[in-house]
Formats: sequence, C-alpha cells, structure tokens
Amino acid sequence: MSGPDVLQTFDPSSGRPHEPVPINTTEELTAVVSAARRAQAQWWALGFEGRAELAQRFLARLDDEAVRERVARCICGEMGKPIKQARAEVANVHRRTASFIDRAREALRDEVGREGNIEVTTQWRPLGVVAVVAPWNFPFSTPNNLVMSALLTGNTAVLKPSEFTPRSGAIYHELFAEVLPPGVFGLVQGGGAIGKALVESNIDMVAFTGSIRTGQAIMREAANAMKRLMLELGGKDPMIVLPGADVVAAAQFAVRNSLTNSGQVCVATERVFVPRELEPAFVDAVVREIATLTIGEPLAETTDFGPMANAAQRDVVLGQLAEAKTAGARVVVGGERRDPGCWLTPTVLSEVRDDMRIAREETFGPVVSISIYDEVDEAVSRANATDYGLGASVWGPPGPETDAVAERLEVGMIGINRGLSAAAGAPWVGWKMSGFGYSRSSAGMRNFLQPRTQARTI
Repeated sequence: MSGPDVLQTFDPSSGRPHEPVPINTTEELTAVVSAARRAQAQWWALGFEGRAELAQRFLARLDDEAVRERVARCICGEMGKPIKQARAEVANVHRRTASFIDRAREALRDEVGREGNIEVTTQWRPLGVVAVVAPWNFPFSTPNNLVMSALLTGNTAVLKPSEFTPRSGAIYHELFAEVLPPGVFGLVQGGGAIGKALVESNIDMVAFTGSIRTGQAIMREAANAMKRLMLELGGKDPMIVLPGADVVAAAQFAVRNSLTNSGQVCVATERVFVPRELEPAFVDAVVREIATLTIGEPLAETTDFGPMANAAQRDVVLGQLAEAKTAGARVVVGGERRDPGCWLTPTVLSEVRDDMRIAREETFGPVVSISIYDEVDEAVSRANATDYGLGASVWGPPGPETDAVAERLEVGMIGINRGLSAAAGAPWVGWKMSGFGYSRSSAGMRNFLQPRTQARTI
C-alpha cells in the first residue's frame, strides 16, 4: 500500500508496517534525470577501464561482511526471502559483476571488416540515459544486472525500485552511487505513477523486469520517442519428465525450482509434465522432498521456505488454486493460508488440465503443478502452447533423444537434467512474450549500445 506521498510497506512474515518511504515528486524525478543527462558525456569520456575500476570499488564494499549482512537482512524484512537465500543473492552480485566487466569490455571492442579496398570499422557507443525499473523478487541482484550493464557500457542510469522493496533498492543505490561521480546513477522512489513518469521522461532506454502487461505499456510509451528497450517479462516454465528419467532427481528439482523464494522467480518451474505411468512415483517423491523443507521465520538460519512477498501476490495464487480445485485438480499437500503476514504453505497440485487458469497464467507462487501426458509429442505440444517462452527443463536419459526434445521447446533457455544457467557468458533471454532484448552476455551488453560505422579507402 501507499499514500499520496509515501510508500507504506509491511514485513511479510508478521504484517508489521515498516517506516514509510517518501515518494519522489515529478519535479524531483526530472532533476535526477537531468543530472544523469549532464553527467553522461564525462562518464563515457572516463573510458572503460576507469568505469570498471569504479565498479570494482563497489565490489570492494561488498567484501565487508557487515555490509553484506545489512543488505541480506533488509531483503528478508521487505520481501520475506529466507536469510540464507538473501545472502546468496548478495553474493551473486559480487560474482556476476566480475563477469559483467569482462562481457562489457568485449562488447565495446571495435570490429574491423574489409571488402576490396574499403575498410569499415564498427564502433559501439552508449545510448545515453537508461531507466532501470526493477522488480521486488530479487531486489538487489536484478537492479545490479541492469544498472551494471548500463554503466559499464558508458550510459548513465536512473533506478526505480519496486514499491514493495524500496529500501533494498535504496541500499543498492547508496553503496554504488557513493563511489561514482555525481549524477551518474540516480534513484527515484514510487509506485506506478512514478514508473510511468520515468518512462516518459528524457531518457533513451528502459530496462525493465516484470509482468507482460507492464512491459507492453512501457513498449507503447517508448514507441513515441523510439526509446530502446530491454524487457524481461513473465514466465510459465515447463518441465518435461521423460520415460526413463531419474524420478527422484527430477522430483527434487521440481520442488527446488518451484518453491525457492516461495516460487516468486521468473524462471520457476510452473508446469510439470509427467508420463502417466510415472506420475504416482513422481508425486510421492515430490511430497517426500517437500517434507524435508524447514518452514520458518526468514531470519532463522535453518529456514528453507518463508512467506510470500506481499498479500496481492498471495491472493493471485490462492485464486488460481481455488479455481483449479473446483475444476477437478487435487491438492496433494499444502495450499494453506496462514496469518498474520503473507504465508502460504508449499503446495503440490496434481491432475492439472491445460484449460485451468493455473496452467495458463503465471502463478509466481509456491506450487508444484503436475500434469499427466501419454505421448512425448503431446507433452512438447502442450509445453509450447503458451505466449510465454522464458525457460524450460527436460529430464530423461542422457543422450540424443532427450536433447531432441529440448531442441523442440520454444523458449530462450533450457536445462537438460538441470536448471537454467547464464554461465560462461551466456545470455539471459526469453522468447515470445517473455522477452524483448536480453542481458548478461557480451551480445546482451550491446542491447545498451548503438553501432556506428566509419568507412575509409585503403
């Protein structure tokens, strides 16, 4: 919730209110964007190695255990992520940023081509000012993915954190902006109105992670000034378990990838397709795995599973579960709402049909949703029958038959007998309505750049 001048957020484990966070006025937003515009030329002139050195100074701040713990506890308090997962999020920022520096260096290199007596040099130049509109589910690492991509490539940036996690975004801004020249990295706080004003302001690009609906609205507005876009949108990731798969390993993955962060992950497994003959054993293995999870307060060291981040998202999940149950799906375990706070127990749902809303719309909650299939071609067809195309996984005997199933899936990222990964400089990318542009790889860095050619006779 928020009032006209402040963001009022709540601890999702207890429902207790946090101190309100002031919302920026449109005049303040304009001043922040203008400062970023003024700072951009000198920031580019600093050169890549100068920019990379300042990014390293930010990483040095994260070497301080007290700083890392402060960030992790803020994440816990704002969105309910268990402390060990929050610490991992902060650690991932350190690891990924080192890779981003290498990827950005590669992306900025000139490319020289020759044809006859003509030599053409392709140069890569920044777009200008990048607006980063960040989500609440990874409130420290996702802003870093986008802000680092913008700044290392010579753009300046303005961050608007989610209205559900304003403090986590503010800490990220504080830690990074303090080592940067004035104006290079700005911060604005607010809800949808401020987000809309930022997109409409004097910026050159919007980097957004969130829902398809909001991404479409940003895209419509960006068209007015031909602003560039990098949109990571929703997911409805399928998992296909093939005959001959290791049922126990597949079940362990299904639980982990459906329930980590209470299922509030863009690449969470949201649809599990299991052969009819394997379904009883698979469901049993999933239930046994869930029984090993410790449900508890986010700050407890042993907690594996905490509350959902906010009441609105819990209501979405509860609505999908209620409709699915009425339509004939079976709640094997879980699905229990607990108050105060935003608790929803880990849920296993079987006998899910494709016409149910929980099989079609993004759930973004702690549900292992299991459907039965009879033929592999059927499973592939059903997995692809969606507007989403972010990630997927295939579980089966290692070899060409399992690889062939993976090849047929219409998604940007696939794991074979494992989850997804952007290791080795791979892009983080979605197909269909799950993505527009991509990040992390050297090619992804070029989404934050524009090419320019210089030709000469040799």
